[in-house]
Amino acid sequence: QVQLVESGGGLVQAGGSLRLSCAASGRIFGNYYMGWFRQVLGKEREFVAGTKWTGQYTVYADSARGRFTISRDNAKNTVYLEMNSLKPEDTAVYYCAADTYDVGSTNVRSYNYWGQGTQVTVSS
Repeated sequence: QVQLVESGGGLVQAGGSLRLSCAASGRIFGNYYMGWFRQVLGKEREFVAGTKWTGQYTVYADSARGRFTISRDNAKNTVYLEMNSLKPEDTAVYYCAADTYDVGSTNVRSYNYWGQGTQVTVSS
C-alpha cells in the first residue's frame, strides 16, 4: 500500500544544486530501506543513494558520494536527496523507491515500491 511521490526536479546549470523530495504514504511501518535511483533513456536504472527510516545508515554510489546527501524527516514521512556540484552526466529521471521486505541491497530488483520519477536536467 506504500505510495511514493517525488518532487523537486528541474533544469540546473553544471555546478548547481537541487533538492529532491520523496513523500511516502500508506504502509509506512517498519525500518525498511529507502533508495534513490536514476535512469537515462536506453539505459538500465541505477542506484544513487540509500538510507533507512531509523539509525544512521546511508550508502552512496561512487558517482554520488561526496556530492549527494540523502536524509529524511520521519515526522513528514519524507526522504530527501540533496544534490550539489551537479554534472551533465547527472541528467536523468530520478526515482524514489522502498524496499519494504528489508532485503538491504542496492540492486534495483530488491525494491518493490516506486514513485513516478522526477526529471533532472543539468546543462553545461
